[in-house]
Amino acid sequence: MVPKGWSSWILSDICRKQISYGIVQTGDNLPNGIPCLRVVDLTRDVMRLEDMIKTSEETNKAYRKTILEKDEIVMALRGEIGLARLIDDNLVGANITRGLARISPETKVVLPEFLLWELRSPQFRADLIRRVGGSALQEISLTELRKVRTLLPPLLEQKKIAQILSTWDKAISVTEKLLVNSQRQKKALMQQLLTGNKRLLDENGVRFSGEWQSLQISDIGTVVTGSTPPKNDSDNYGGDISWATAEDFVGKYVSNTKIKLSEQGAKKARIVPKGSILVTCIASIGKNAIADENMGTNQQINSVIVRGSNSNEFFYYQIEFNVKTLLTLAGTTAVPIINKSSFEKVSLKFPHFEEQQKIADVLSAADAEITTLQKKLACLKEEKKALMQQLLTGKRRVKVEAEEAVSA
Repeated sequence: MVPKGWSSWILSDICRKQISYGIVQTGDNLPNGIPCLRVVDLTRDVMRLEDMIKTSEETNKAYRKTILEKDEIVMALRGEIGLARLIDDNLVGANITRGLARISPETKVVLPEFLLWELRSPQFRADLIRRVGGSALQEISLTELRKVRTLLPPLLEQKKIAQILSTWDKAISVTEKLLVNSQRQKKALMQQLLTGNKRLLDENGVRFSGEWQSLQISDIGTVVTGSTPPKNDSDNYGGDISWATAEDFVGKYVSNTKIKLSEQGAKKARIVPKGSILVTCIASIGKNAIADENMGTNQQINSVIVRGSNSNEFFYYQIEFNVKTLLTLAGTTAVPIINKSSFEKVSLKFPHFEEQQKIADVLSAADAEITTLQKKLACLKEEKKALMQQLLTGKRRVKVEAEEAVSA
């Protein structure tokens, strides 16, 4: 149903030029040639000319109809079908390859910035993907692309909707940059603190000193390899006792796993206590987490029950920092594996207990900041998705007077 005041169009009818794909064969990549956008360029955060392949002036002239102008839109016809980007001043004069379509909005009907959002809308994408059909190449033809339906409000409403959604995009972009920065800071902290290159202050404000000790994992704690209760007996499962696999490792701590054991199943598993460090040693080598409750694990996981003379959280970060050591130990077999005895012999550097705790506290604070930003980012993306669904279908209308607020 078309909202009051809106109109439904096929894509080709709101374009001032025919929708076209670009250069079929770009030829040799010429350092001083004409830049050509490919599907892969659309996937980058920033589309830079220096990252693009360059074609000859002769080839460019042969495909002059797809030489890009400001505020045109390019869309992927294959690969990430429907991925679309708006052309800014930096890309004016570039061309496109066969895998992209050039879309030239008729600005009397649709604003380029709104059309970009419309092309990303759930209803447009659903129609687009439906038209791909069962093609083995997974490609949308120009004939089908031109027939995809769009839903357009009046120009003033288009402008307001685009402004609102762009504001959310900016908030997401800022949060993504903060997250990347926090992750880099944590990496730098680990490099400094877990090698002893930077020493923290103790409770008296005195900088820690003294040599770090090399300890094998078997010296640090007891290693327990997980086991799987027989799955052909359903009575082993469906209780309330957690049983971890690598799929449950989505953060620093593991609890409330996807698969649960019954009391019977727990007796056939190997239950490790809360605080144990879980390390994958088969297939996805080096993924690790801390058990946040008593639990069992499958045989892919070696659990380390850290003894009281060492910090389990410090050990967790040492494993995270030394994942390359584990990967090297696993080798390059089809299914990488570290057996228990080899795992127990892995040597790591440990300072005194108090310094271990201080280091773990600093890195835990860094992790907490990263987690907060990840949650904020996920929330912003979900809210933007909901807004797109409401605003681009007319279920929620915007005021086109001076105020910027969205009306329910």
